[in-house]
This record gives sequence, C-alpha cells and structure tokens, in this order.
Amino acid sequence: MQKSTASFSRSNSAIPTSQLTRYAQGWLLDGEIRQHSPQTLAMRRFLVGKLEWFLNEQKASECGVFELRQFFAHISTAHTGDNGRWGNAQRTKQVRPKTVKTYHNHLRPLFHWLIEEGIIDSSPMDAISPPIARTEQIQPFSESQVEALMAAANKTTHKKRDTAIVYFLLDTGVRASELCALKLNDIDMSTRRAVVLGKGNKHRSVYFGRTTAKALWNYLREDEREPDSPVFQSDRGYGTGEALTRSGLLQLIERLGVIARIEAVRCSPHTFRHTFAVTFLRNGGNVFTLQQLLGHTNLAMTNRYVAVSQGDIERQHRQFSPVDGMRK
Repeated sequence: MQKSTASFSRSNSAIPTSQLTRYAQGWLLDGEIRQHSPQTLAMRRFLVGKLEWFLNEQKASECGVFELRQFFAHISTAHTGDNGRWGNAQRTKQVRPKTVKTYHNHLRPLFHWLIEEGIIDSSPMDAISPPIARTEQIQPFSESQVEALMAAANKTTHKKRDTAIVYFLLDTGVRASELCALKLNDIDMSTRRAVVLGKGNKHRSVYFGRTTAKALWNYLREDEREPDSPVFQSDRGYGTGEALTRSGLLQLIERLGVIARIEAVRCSPHTFRHTFAVTFLRNGGNVFTLQQLLGHTNLAMTNRYVAVSQGDIERQHRQFSPVDGMRK
C-alpha cells in the first residue's frame, strides 16, 4: 500500500511542529555533552526559538523543506512588510547576508542530529542552498565618531556601565559574545588583563589601558559583586542584574549611535572590533600579535585589516608627502 504524502514527508525529512521543542532540547543537551561553547549553545537556543515562533505564527503542522524556505524568506524580506520581522513593526532594517547564513549554519546540524537519532531519514536543510555571504568591506569608526560615541555613553541613564562598555570594546577588540560572557574573576585590574572565552570554546587573554581600567573601576565599585557574577549586567526587564545579552548589547550600541548621530557606518559591537584592529595596526602593532588578540585561527582573517591600514598610510603619504610639501 502506497504511503500518503503527509506520512512520507514526516517519516523522511520533516518533523511535527509540536515536537520541535523537545527535539531541540535533546540536541542542545547533546551539544553540552560534546563540550560546545556556551556562546554556541546560546546562539542555537536563540535561533531555534525564532524558528519555533515562525512555525507557530504560520500555524504549520510540520517543519520541512517548504516551511524552512518560508522561514529563510522571512528573515531576508520581512522588513518590507507592515508587521516587520518577528512580528515587531520596528524591525524594518534589512539583515546582512551573513546573518541569514548564521541561521543556516546553526540549523543544519540540528536536522543532521535528527538523522543520527533516527527521527528523520533525510535533512530538509540539504535542499536549501547556503546563502551567499560575500566578505563585507571593513568600515571602522573615525576618530570623531569614536569621540561622539564616548560622549553619548556619558549621557545615558547608566553612563558608568555604558562608558566602560565603549572603552572596553574599543581597547580590546573582543566579540559581543565575549564581552557578555565576561565574569568578574576574568578581569585582573592590576595587570589590566582579561581572559575571554572565544569561538571553539578557547580562552585567550586581552589587554586594556589605564583609561579603560579607570572606567571599569568607576562602574564596578557601584555595588558589591560575587567573583563569578557578570561584569556587564542588564538593566532592563526580567533580566535586570543578569548578564547583558548580545541582543541587549547590540541595542545599546545602536542607541548610542543615534545619540551620536553616526551615519554611513554600521553602529554595532563588531564595528568597534574593526576599529580596534585597524587602529592597532596604524599605531605600529604587529599583525601576528593582532591575530592572537582577536582570536583568529588563521592569518588570512587578520590580513583583511592590513589592507585597510595600509590604504590609510598611502592616503596619508599622498597628503603629507615631504617633497610635495616643499614644492608648495
């Protein structure tokens, strides 16, 4: 007897929406056993939550190829609709191709794990090509923009925390997830060193100057903290006092960008990382040292900043050439 289309779909590549949460919990638990980093697990939990929201909004009975294609289309194009992305009318900004690819990269292992568990026979993600995410041009903040952001941080309700965040991002080049995961006992104020947990569950040391140390001290001395408490804490909603989330950090930097009237440059934590790297090289820093500070696994990633810094040197020479100056 021939199987119906619905049963064929479910037994081969789709799973019932009603069971997605339970399967996802098993997948995340498996990730903990395999020693995935807390940042990876938090990201996967966040992305699966978005998928669950979308399936429920669509009243989809199952999650297969068709539903996943609709999901990726929502991520890419929902900003053009009246309801915005994720049902938030204020989410009208188009996401970067890299963001769409992040969803693809993290959801793909979920369905392959379901195959390993014998829950489905094939992955619906195999039918969805990875989004093309071309390398974006590096655009660091200018010196005047950095000064404007520092001034903006000093005008917020939590100016000591926000000032410390701006200084720490600029002085260390850490990723957003690394800053949010930072614990009090990860920071050594005497040596001005912090140990961060980066990609691949790897720890590395980053360093900060006296000005950043002072900003951190002014913020941290406001209240007593346990050694394992988060350095940068949330000040909103139910998460007050808990670690600032990546989403909360992004929203904070975007708000500072509005106050500082930053234009033509994406105002995000990662732009601070770009600015740190380019400034480090402009000031004579070594590219191999920069690779270690940024936590890059290969030099090719770091060399992107070399091109930007060398281009700046070329423009500076053309503007201030000693011989051309004599001719004037």
